[in-house]
Amino acid sequence: MKIFSRKIPSPELNEEQKQKLLKTEEYQEKEQTSPFRYLTLDLPAAPLYKDELEHNIIPQVPLSSLLAKFNGSTEKEYKGKRDSTMKRFLLTKLPSYLIFYIKRFTTNLFYTEKNPTIVNFPVKNIDLSDCLPPGSDQVDTCYDLIANVVHDGDPNAGKGSYRVHILHQGSNQWYEMQDLHVVDILPQMITLSEAYIQIWALRKSEKPAKNGAKASEQATKMETN
Repeated sequence: MKIFSRKIPSPELNEEQKQKLLKTEEYQEKEQTSPFRYLTLDLPAAPLYKDELEHNIIPQVPLSSLLAKFNGSTEKEYKGKRDSTMKRFLLTKLPSYLIFYIKRFTTNLFYTEKNPTIVNFPVKNIDLSDCLPPGSDQVDTCYDLIANVVHDGDPNAGKGSYRVHILHQGSNQWYEMQDLHVVDILPQMITLSEAYIQIWALRKSEKPAKNGAKASEQATKMETN
């Protein structure tokens, strides 16, 4: 993964001071390459108010919007004690498996809060080609979901529970597991859950050229015999 970062001056400075700092080496954009074990997806802030019927508003966001963080052009601000840094991320290569960590929990001095936003995603064929550099030679860019971890209830210590959805690839059947309870589940129901951690498998394209060559060789042998 490539990470592009640049410091931004404090908003308390006047415009002349800001422009002076932006010309220094410290405030120029820097590029580094870093390995990663999982991708952190940031949810938009949950609404603070209820709707007209006094019901809590549960927002929804498409997975593609969260993945835009890694397209190399979307910037995200990371605030520090003195300065803030703007960062952009770009994947250089797609691995065989991807882990998405959906950042639902924020902790302050008193308690932990949970963002209830529902992430809309397909269980098959998400395309991450937009997260690769232009002109990338990677052929396979689509992923299928194979595992989905869900958190239910209160996020504070000792409360709440976890469920996991697992795809049995031999039968193409989805199962929901919680403790010792295992039941089958429709894939459409998985997308309605508060997904927390997901594992995606790269969909590898078939290589017809090799298969065609083998078939040609077998046909030649049959004709020879």
